[in-house]
Amino acid sequence: MKILEWTKTLPPIFRNFFFLFSVVFIIWMIFFDSNNFISQYKMNSQYNAQLNEKEYYEQKILEVKAEQEALLKDKVKLEKFAREHYLMKKPTEDIYILVEEE
Repeated sequence: MKILEWTKTLPPIFRNFFFLFSVVFIIWMIFFDSNNFISQYKMNSQYNAQLNEKEYYEQKILEVKAEQEALLKDKVKLEKFAREHYLMKKPTEDIYILVEEE
């Protein structure tokens, strides 16, 4: 009976079933649920980071396509690119690779 006497000293709002249920529900959603607010915040941060990465890679794709178009239009640039990146040479040439020592 002491429990009942103690609850009567509480304000009526705290004795309301719906208020108590709402408080328990909010605590459950914040801390214990698999979709709690903390994990939602982390997932939202990851989503925003991936959107930024997507923008970065889309910009890189545009740069590479522009470089590819420039190489395919100009034979001199294509030859220079092939010589520098793939070490291609004409049959009468020799290639010397210079490596800088640190």
